[in-house]
Amino acid sequence: MESPRQQIRARALSLGFDAVGFAPAILSDEAKAGLTGFVAAGYHGDMGWLAGEADRRRDPRTLWPEARSVVVLGLNYGGADAAALRESPAAGDISIYARNRDYHDLIKKKLKILGRWMGETFDCGIKVFVDTAPVMEKPLAQNAGIGWQGKHTNLVSREFGSWLFLGEVFTDLPLQADEPESDHCGECRRCLDACPTAAFPEPYRLDARRCISYLTIEHKGPIDRALRPLMGNRIYGCDDCLSVCPWNKFAQVTREDGLMARTDLSAPRLEALARLDDAGFRALFSGSPIKRIGRNRFLRNVLIAIGNSGDPNLLDVAIERLAEADELVCGAAIWAAGRLAAPEAFKRLAEQRMAREPAPALREEWAAALGAAGP
Repeated sequence: MESPRQQIRARALSLGFDAVGFAPAILSDEAKAGLTGFVAAGYHGDMGWLAGEADRRRDPRTLWPEARSVVVLGLNYGGADAAALRESPAAGDISIYARNRDYHDLIKKKLKILGRWMGETFDCGIKVFVDTAPVMEKPLAQNAGIGWQGKHTNLVSREFGSWLFLGEVFTDLPLQADEPESDHCGECRRCLDACPTAAFPEPYRLDARRCISYLTIEHKGPIDRALRPLMGNRIYGCDDCLSVCPWNKFAQVTREDGLMARTDLSAPRLEALARLDDAGFRALFSGSPIKRIGRNRFLRNVLIAIGNSGDPNLLDVAIERLAEADELVCGAAIWAAGRLAAPEAFKRLAEQRMAREPAPALREEWAAALGAAGP
């Protein structure tokens, strides 16, 4: 008769998971110290929830004291070419993971089915988690033998490269753990060198405050002007450090229909995106992870991409967005217009607008854009 481990693995694979591993419900001192150092350095930026939940993240059993084992599941989302839009500045580059359904929903549904089956089959307790919970998923995945945390701080798999979503089933079953995966990065530093904003102060350490994924998704305010030109046409997330990993030569195309890129999100036109109202934004991104950042934050990203496009045909849409009531959108529109307009024309526009602009932050944006536009 098959062991519980074998049965769980077979059931998980039948549900569409691509990787399955088993780890004890504990974390190493090294993993705990890594989190402490990350927060102490301020690398978490605006993600106060990460700092606030640090103690819970350091020990899986604070989430559930009865947990003895963790079943770690990986879902492959590989297949799209992350570099396809590098030479298409009028199109918005959306991270591969966000070009279709929200993976949280897809994974949680599968986790609940697996967890319910485990509870009924083995008369055990279970709790399921995706990355919205305070779980240090990548160290657990490494302990479960699924992959290792590479120099870009993401999980790398010898079978799927850098393209795995993770989820966990905590259980009070005493399951034998897999052998932890060892680090196979060697001397390679392609991921570190590929980062457009130099967000890695050292290997295995990310400063989120410079990371394009953080800036376009988690950061709620205006993006640092020094970083804006480095973002290119990336409007939601960034795959640069993931896509250059040599282990991607083993990557596979996802089997999950909900993770295959939608045609309308593979190379969306910046002009059309910048003209989305709130209803249009919600309709376009229904069921997408992009919806959670809201229309205004998304338009901030789109307008920065427009400013980076070098396409004077996009100037009109940038000027249209100057009428936005939201300061975040309007500020990004000012910056984009300053990048695309002829200096003399922008000077006239800026002088007119600054004279009647009541918001200090927007006056500052006008002044900065005017200074960057030159004499």
